[in-house]
Amino acid sequence: MHYLLTIVILLVGWCLFLVWREPSMIYYPDKTPFRTPPGVTDLALTASDGVKIHGWFVPGPTNAPLTVLFFHGNAGNLSHRDEKIAILRELGANVCIIDYRGYGRSEGHPHEQGTYRDAQAAYDHLTKTQHRDPRTIIIYGESLGTGISVELAARGPVGGLILEAGFTSIPDVAQELFPFLPVRYLVRNKYESLRKITGVTAPVLLLHSRQDEVFGYRHAERLYAAAHEPKRLVELRGGHNDAFVQSLPVYRGALKEFFAKLAASADSR
Repeated sequence: MHYLLTIVILLVGWCLFLVWREPSMIYYPDKTPFRTPPGVTDLALTASDGVKIHGWFVPGPTNAPLTVLFFHGNAGNLSHRDEKIAILRELGANVCIIDYRGYGRSEGHPHEQGTYRDAQAAYDHLTKTQHRDPRTIIIYGESLGTGISVELAARGPVGGLILEAGFTSIPDVAQELFPFLPVRYLVRNKYESLRKITGVTAPVLLLHSRQDEVFGYRHAERLYAAAHEPKRLVELRGGHNDAFVQSLPVYRGALKEFFAKLAASADSR
């Protein structure tokens, strides 16, 4: 009986520790100062709860028909996504990218509902301040950003949704990491993409590697199965953070084809 009580106390203590550490296990913001590159416009946005959010608007070619609203992963800040920004611009799109609260030059501290507010502020800037047609806006999320992207795309009209290295939900991921603990029921930041993706009516492109060491390929398969048509799942090669580099021709080809279909659809309306 004494040993059983000890085990229970240890398990409860470990669960409480995980609850306390949850934010630092999900969010890895980088506040290191950085410069804005030439030709890039700084965006000073305000979320609905008053938090000041920093972003960049990177113009594509003249009269670029599409704008990618990019939501990055849980580490670093927007200045670390220059490779992807360059690829998106080469493919003929404008790029709008923001730092969530607590990241880069943005104020505050990150949490799930806050990141949704930050994403909405960026979407509102494109549609209400820049007066862009929502059907020409492609929501693109990588890793943590996929949870934010699905929420935004399910909430309002968009031209398309791209999910790179996505996950079904944080509770699912937590349970995979700690299978012998009831962590699924303790997680506060949920990002329930599998449930919400059924509300997305825009075309969906999923990019995922079978070698992804953070979110297994099964996450992409489940998201793909739940999404509405038209949809496509493209298999990449490489790790969680470098699959787009390791599979660059496949990655660029999938994006180019997706952009071309969306641009043609927008032109026909």
